[in-house]
Amino acid sequence: MSTSEHLQDPPQDRTVTSTAVADSKPPMAHDVTSRDVRIASWICFFAWTFAVYDFVLFGNLLPQLAASLGWSEAHSTEVNTWVTAGTALVAFAIGPLTDRIGRRKGILVAVAGAALASLLTATVGWVYGLAAGLGLVFLVVVRSIAGLGYAEQAINAAYLNEMFAHRYSDPAKAKRRGLIYSLVQSGWPVGSVLAASSVYLLFPIGGWELCFAVAALPAVFILWAGRWLKESPQFLRRKEVDELRRAGQIDEARERSAAYGISMGEESSPITAVFRGTSLRPTLVIGSSFLLNWVGVLSFSILGTSLLTAESGKNISFDNALTILIISNATAFLGYLFHGWLGDRIGRRNTIGLAWIVCSLCFFAMLQAPDGNFPLIVALYSAGLFFLIGPFSALLFFTGESFPVHTRATGSSLINASGQVGAIVGGVLITATLAAGQSWETATLWWGCLPILAAGLLVFAAPNVDPRTVRPD
Repeated sequence: MSTSEHLQDPPQDRTVTSTAVADSKPPMAHDVTSRDVRIASWICFFAWTFAVYDFVLFGNLLPQLAASLGWSEAHSTEVNTWVTAGTALVAFAIGPLTDRIGRRKGILVAVAGAALASLLTATVGWVYGLAAGLGLVFLVVVRSIAGLGYAEQAINAAYLNEMFAHRYSDPAKAKRRGLIYSLVQSGWPVGSVLAASSVYLLFPIGGWELCFAVAALPAVFILWAGRWLKESPQFLRRKEVDELRRAGQIDEARERSAAYGISMGEESSPITAVFRGTSLRPTLVIGSSFLLNWVGVLSFSILGTSLLTAESGKNISFDNALTILIISNATAFLGYLFHGWLGDRIGRRNTIGLAWIVCSLCFFAMLQAPDGNFPLIVALYSAGLFFLIGPFSALLFFTGESFPVHTRATGSSLINASGQVGAIVGGVLITATLAAGQSWETATLWWGCLPILAAGLLVFAAPNVDPRTVRPD
């Protein structure tokens, strides 16, 4: 029986006891099939892949964009810092919105936002030609909107966590959820390779403007496919109970909440609730760990080429940048699958903590290796990336397990946005260390190895979640 049918029943038909409702099967409108979950997983994979495509594309093309606009290297770095800050704000803002409007709509908003950002980025040169100041503000605003694409992974994690919990509730199926999600999260290396390939193919034809214009096209496919996405049953149940309570039908709301296994009490806003009760500890612990780890991500992943090739770094000459691209993205892809699989067995919290501790040791060993020793350094660098990037498949799913439905998207988005804050902090610290005359090796030791180690130790303070169990709320 649907919610609308239930509310339209005549009064005499609604005199039903709590026990009867609690024993009845939840409305079929809230049910999803295995096919629905598979479709949702594929759509989320492509949505994340093309969101990464746009996100990485900006970093790849920033030097060309800066050159065409006449920016110095310092000015380019400053602009990127403002863009990163805007990305963090937008990536967080979509979380409370998704907890209000639903996971399905949140995914579509994120996809549409990332596509709009790509399209508008292609017009930056024209706006900059009219007025340099206006063009600069326009670029920062537009690329901040692209934070919706970065937020896609947090929305996916909240949505698929709920879809998997509804369909794969028995222990035998539950223990495969992390591996399945890791396949979705692997859209990051796939999107990165697509971005690099598009630059190689399109840049000689139409410059950076054409690259960004083409990046908006995949959104048409995702938005069209979105009509097959079903809303999360957990979100619909929470919404149904809230609507009954607001309509004054307290008995019906109480009966429904008992049948669904969710709390009956009136909830505060998601932004407030994420810092209260059972949500407070995962918010602070996982968010802080995520931030610290992203300081290390900036050092060894985003700025990895600078570290490896600098004279004060490892002094390795990479004549073919494709070698680095293949190594880093192949390593990340395998790392996602391994840590998704391992999280299903020893728990996602334990997987994340152990992996980041091993990661810090791998990078420390790399920094101590003889400069110019290509095979040894690349082997240790690849191992470090494996244990640095791979755990993100477990981490994002872990955030979904750590929050109730009322705050799940908000908590996931807040933690996700903290990564961009970590990138800003890391950039400031590394820049200050290098400006003080220290080497790249020293800078990445202090602001790479140590933050990653601290993140790995800190995450153990988060509440552990048995991977064989699912939460109904």
